[in-house]
Amino acid sequence: MKTDLQLRDDVLAELKWTPDVDETDVGVIVKDGIVTLTGHMKSYAEKHAAERATQRVAGVKGVAVELKVQLPLSSQRTDADIAAAAERALEWDALVPSNAVRPTVEGGWVTLDGRVEWDYQRSAAHRAVRNLLGVTGVTNNVAIVPRASLKNIEQAIHGALERQAEREAKHIEVSVSGNQVTLRGKVHSWAERTAAQGAAWSAPGVATVVNHIEVTY
Repeated sequence: MKTDLQLRDDVLAELKWTPDVDETDVGVIVKDGIVTLTGHMKSYAEKHAAERATQRVAGVKGVAVELKVQLPLSSQRTDADIAAAAERALEWDALVPSNAVRPTVEGGWVTLDGRVEWDYQRSAAHRAVRNLLGVTGVTNNVAIVPRASLKNIEQAIHGALERQAEREAKHIEVSVSGNQVTLRGKVHSWAERTAAQGAAWSAPGVATVVNHIEVTY
């Protein structure tokens, strides 16, 4: 098991390895396997990349993101410009249903509203706008409203887990209430936890996933 100091060194190394992150902008604090990221980033896209890079590091039990986006003058845009760019990005994204998601912008912060049938469509809407110039943050309020519920969601999710991570599937409990799925259990990495959550979101009829899986080493 890694010490907090070893984990901090690994996170810093991963941030330095990640080409779309300037590691000198990021402060890393580790306590009991929980990583806190601090500092100021030049874009929301860089902030997101730093968070994902940290989650990839083996031994990380959780990530607290206290990063702030401080745009350089060359990246600053008016809210009207950002809103227009966001509308075009959503319109041109093949994974976002036409006219399903509406962006609003205040102070560079984009809020997405609307209704879609699948989590991948909701995630695609977030990806479509997070890399735009001038964006300082994204709130994804897009609701998932399935057209029809699957009768045996639990069995379908277990099948997906067994196909993708047979060893970990045995340690994950899946419970279903309506169209909400709750995951419990223990896995050995943040990536495995994320994969289990992805498998749950991929089941037809799922509108909410509550992930209580613990990462243990």
